[in-house]
Amino acid sequence: MSIVAKRVMANLVIGSDGSTTLSGNSKTLSSPQDRLRFHELRAQASAILIGGNTARNEPYANTPLPLIVISKTGEIPESVLANHLLHLWQLDPVSALQRARTEFGENILVEGGIEILKELLAAEVIDQLYLTISAKTGGENIYDLSALTRNFTVESSEKIEGETFLKLIRN
Repeated sequence: MSIVAKRVMANLVIGSDGSTTLSGNSKTLSSPQDRLRFHELRAQASAILIGGNTARNEPYANTPLPLIVISKTGEIPESVLANHLLHLWQLDPVSALQRARTEFGENILVEGGIEILKELLAAEVIDQLYLTISAKTGGENIYDLSALTRNFTVESSEKIEGETFLKLIRN
């Protein structure tokens, strides 16, 4: 798949109760169908942006693209530090996104954490938001879905085996 449009995409799986993690990470909320979409989005990106918390709790030892981790503490697991495509920056999310677009190209995929996502959404720099709403509940880091999507229009919605897959475009 070739990269055509210049855009900043964000991908997030969320429980039906608004939880963004379950047992400490997002992988437990995910499904094979969600993982498939996740990899399709990566194929359209020139780099991945995550935060330190995501780096500490999710599997980022190997990535097919440059991995930008923004962290105030720099405390990143050895497995992620060993990623030969890692770029560790001490920047705020908006500055990191601007630098990533300059260094790696216009198509950045934000995979990292609700806190980073909230800042980028508030700055109105996310062009496309991909949400998987899992049927799972009882997780942590609850966030209001309507707050996430308030400046977006649903371009597509698909239900597969109890999950809802949304593609939203910024208004």
